[in-house]
Amino acid sequence: MVHPVRKGRVGVGMVKASKRKTRTPSATPSPSGEGRGRKRRFLPHAQDTDSTQVQGQPLPTAGKVSKPRLSSLRAERLTIAIDGPSGAGKSTVARCLARRLGYVYIDTGAMYRSLALRAQERGISPEDELALSPLALSLRIHFITEGEQTHVFCEGEDITEAIRTPEISRLASSISKQKGVRQALVQMQREMGKKGGVVLEGRDIGTVVFPNADVKFYLDADSHERIRRRYSEMVEKGVKVNFKETQEELLQRDHNDTHRVHSPLKKATDAVFIDSTHRTVEEVVGEMIRVIEERFKSDE
Repeated sequence: MVHPVRKGRVGVGMVKASKRKTRTPSATPSPSGEGRGRKRRFLPHAQDTDSTQVQGQPLPTAGKVSKPRLSSLRAERLTIAIDGPSGAGKSTVARCLARRLGYVYIDTGAMYRSLALRAQERGISPEDELALSPLALSLRIHFITEGEQTHVFCEGEDITEAIRTPEISRLASSISKQKGVRQALVQMQREMGKKGGVVLEGRDIGTVVFPNADVKFYLDADSHERIRRRYSEMVEKGVKVNFKETQEELLQRDHNDTHRVHSPLKKATDAVFIDSTHRTVEEVVGEMIRVIEERFKSDE
């Protein structure tokens, strides 16, 4: 079931804070030890930043989109799909893009993690499709976005931190292979996004969930960079992790996602490919907005 508690927009199982505080981007030291005053490259949950440099060459800046144009995009209520592997930066980018457009952000990966948590609590095996499928259909999941933070609620409980552990990540990867589970959660995702004005991120959004999405992106990054990001994310959260184990888990997740029988991870034929390896969050979001603008102009 979808829990319809979205403020200010009827019929969507999301909640976005009605009041947001304006935050001024600042140069913050990165987990890699870079000093103050240098702009961060793409990091999980990083603030929007300007351009950075790679081998002494500045990357193109994201540029600014005029308010009239953003207003038009908001009114258009598009369905935007972002797919890609673990650690590519989908959540960070999708959240920022949704905020810029005034759209609802839907983290589909968090839905599989939520199911994994509930299955673990009930002692259900990740291979037990007969037990997992009805459990997936019974869950009431919704999101509340406040600024840069999105909270995940399941049955009214905030499980945001509980679903971000390595153990739940592994369980979610196993559970997501079950056909009945994917069918149940895809149904829920389609219900959440059916009225448009949404940015969804996951691994099969543009190929299965919304194959007719208005704009599709496939976000990727070098595997070494994705591993570094995931490791840094866990360390920042105070989770005790081993770099080698993080590497092995991410590569195994890549294999599971791309080789599963049902809804494997792959780039939709009409998706725009973006490599985030050497880009900041703002650069990636800026490119996406330019693509959306061009698509919107061509339809006028």
